Formats: sequence, structure tokens, C-alpha cells
Amino acid sequence: MGVKISISALVNKDVQEVWEAWTDPGHIRGWNFANDEWYCPRAENDLRTGGSFSSRMEARDGSAGFDFTGTYDQVIGDERIEYTLEDGRKVKVHFADRGGATEISESFEAEASNPPEIQQAGWQAILDNFVRYTESL
Repeated sequence: MGVKISISALVNKDVQEVWEAWTDPGHIRGWNFANDEWYCPRAENDLRTGGSFSSRMEARDGSAGFDFTGTYDQVIGDERIEYTLEDGRKVKVHFADRGGATEISESFEAEASNPPEIQQAGWQAILDNFVRYTESL
């Protein structure tokens, strides 16, 4: 197991709205990228324990892109998602009701090719983009 990284954010929406924005492929395409120079042209999600997901992130200028895929290890509606990425790393996402707002806590195993600080900043930027997107709904 590699270095474990944690990120979090507070979304000013209730848990059900946050869960829907996090898991619906139409919504995923609206937020699953770190900044406006990127976008998510494709997202598929079989949201169930044993189900799989896949999304594509691409630079708008066409210079780079990658697929983000994995299999769900545990799905507890409006509360928790745990999955294994295609490369074997584990990710846990928790959704906590904070009186009309929702706290999202995410932890994941770092990959070996980029410094943990860069990975943490990238995943946090995507989570922050999720917050902006979801709060605008």
C-alpha cells in the first residue's frame, strides 16, 4: 500500500442532492475535471457493489487525456462509496449530513509516478469543482 491521501469539502446542498450530482453520469460530465482547461466528455456509472465506472478527462486543446476507471467494492446510498481503481489503488468517499449541507471526505492511495502533494492538489481541485458545480444546481 502506498501513501494515503485525504481531501474534503463542504457542499451547501443536502445529502440526496450531493449524492445525485456525484453519481449521475450527466452530472459527472459537468464537474469531473480540475479546471476550465479540461472537460469530461464521457462518463458511465453502474452504481452498485460489484459495478464499474468509467469517465474520460481531456484537455480542451486536445493535448492530453486519460480514462478513470474502477470497480465498486461497497456502495451505501447517500453515505459511502468505496472502490478499487484499475491500477489496484483503493478509494473511499464518505458523505455526511451537516444540517442541510454535506461534508465529503475522500481518501485514496497515492500512485507512484507523481508526488503525493501534486496528487492531493489535483484531487482537491476536482472536488472543489464538484462543490461549485453542485451548488450552482
